[in-house]
Amino acid sequence: MKKSVVFFILALTVSTVLTQSTVAQTTWNADPMHSKLTFSITHLGISDVDGMFTKFDASATTNKPDFSDAVFELAADVTSINTAVEMRDKHLRSADFFEVERFPKMTFKSTGIKKIATNKYQLTGNLTLHGVTKAVMMDLWYRGTIVDPKSKVNISGFQLTGTIKRSDFGIGPKFPAPMLSDEVKIKADGEFKQK
Repeated sequence: MKKSVVFFILALTVSTVLTQSTVAQTTWNADPMHSKLTFSITHLGISDVDGMFTKFDASATTNKPDFSDAVFELAADVTSINTAVEMRDKHLRSADFFEVERFPKMTFKSTGIKKIATNKYQLTGNLTLHGVTKAVMMDLWYRGTIVDPKSKVNISGFQLTGTIKRSDFGIGPKFPAPMLSDEVKIKADGEFKQK
């Protein structure tokens, strides 16, 4: 009798844990109308040139409401690079830089997340760019979750910032740091809708 009770309690506990983890997991997709993926690089050591990738998809999957266990994924169309100067954009798409015909996609998938302050995290992950995959670390700011007054859907806001080195990915080797900084600042802002 005692064994049956213990077994029943154990089975019920396992079932409850599995059910809670299944129910709790949520997926969030970036709203392209309210999300932006940008970069900035220093030219000749005296000015910054900004650009963006206009076509990308991003998602987050989490079991916790504060996103402290979230996994983020991104896929960007490198051909969509836009610096507001068409001649420069064509050059960036060429073999001198991104070689978009060979490497049309850039991807990122997080491998870890560490809370460093309220709603502030360090996000680590693998960035694949120009055919090279490197581990990178970014700062993530979770800006909160609201219910969209029109759609009644939950929306969460994030800002991601960090710096990568273009030399790590073999981008623009003909252009030394005095001409174009090796460090490239990354900034992404996004509104993510719960599925």
